[in-house]
Amino acid sequence: MNLKFVAYILFLFVFLISCDRNSKTNHVSKDGMVFIEGGTFLMGAGDDESREDEFPSHVVEVSSFWMDISEVTNKQFRQFINETGYITTAERKINWEEIKEFVPPGTPKPHDSLLEPASLVFRAVKTDNLQNYSNWWSLIRNANWKQPFGPGSDILDKDDYPVVHVSWEDAVAYCSWSGKRLPTEAEFEFAIRSGKKNTKYSWGNEGIEENQFKANSWNGNFPSSNTNKDKFYYSAPVGSFSPNDYGIYDLAGNVWEWCSDWYHSNYYSMIDDKKIKDPKGPETSYDPAEPFSEKKVIRGGSFLCNDSYCSGYRNSARMKTTPDSSSLHTGFRTVVSD
Repeated sequence: MNLKFVAYILFLFVFLISCDRNSKTNHVSKDGMVFIEGGTFLMGAGDDESREDEFPSHVVEVSSFWMDISEVTNKQFRQFINETGYITTAERKINWEEIKEFVPPGTPKPHDSLLEPASLVFRAVKTDNLQNYSNWWSLIRNANWKQPFGPGSDILDKDDYPVVHVSWEDAVAYCSWSGKRLPTEAEFEFAIRSGKKNTKYSWGNEGIEENQFKANSWNGNFPSSNTNKDKFYYSAPVGSFSPNDYGIYDLAGNVWEWCSDWYHSNYYSMIDDKKIKDPKGPETSYDPAEPFSEKKVIRGGSFLCNDSYCSGYRNSARMKTTPDSSSLHTGFRTVVSD
């Protein structure tokens, strides 16, 4: 047999084996994801409840991508933790040496009890002041994704609930492990609109409780009483409500979801192009309410939203929080570029 031919066959065999290994290594599973064909849409303010940071509306072109059919669940997040040993932000003790450079010089070190791992937990309360979030949010020591209400709570039998108490940093770590990424704010709004034009919500213009419950939200007077008419006081198992026209669940309500973008209150007015393609958000963050605090965008609203309070489940509604923060009503989902 010709030696050159044998050498060629051996080379081809090794090459194919190598390609197969690389393909397996680089392959990202799209199980549980929905393909969204790219297109152009009008992003931003489009209804009578639009806030200042949702103006002006502007034309955006988004390339095709894949998106999780639902929020990342406790079961999925547990697999990530088990395989990597990752420790979430809410589980880490605060390092005073790391944070003291961000506070005024001479600030004394807080008591060690104030540096313990903690996360924000909601509690119903009677109040007329809806501007002071501390009325209904408490920083609970050792509240985290495994103990969502603090010590003594757990997530047994809640594998299909969205993971919460995850920071932006935690979500990015999960994405790195899974080979995916967080959606941009533009991708999120494109997905929640699901091809509809001139609509207030992902399902249309009907109120969230009109005819049937459209998403998991607060039923009653926030933050004092929840009538629980939609059967869920807190978060609901993913997929408990009808999907949108793209077949995606819970883009509105249930839990707020991290986006990759920095938050800037004037970002939309800073866009010069008549049509912008695949925007990644501003380079810096700015929130006039807390100008020295950098924040990331969260979208979609949560089980704490209703029409009388934040209506965060509106298509164009924007919210923001610091990338190291975590709470009972914040989770995430992932996307993959096509």
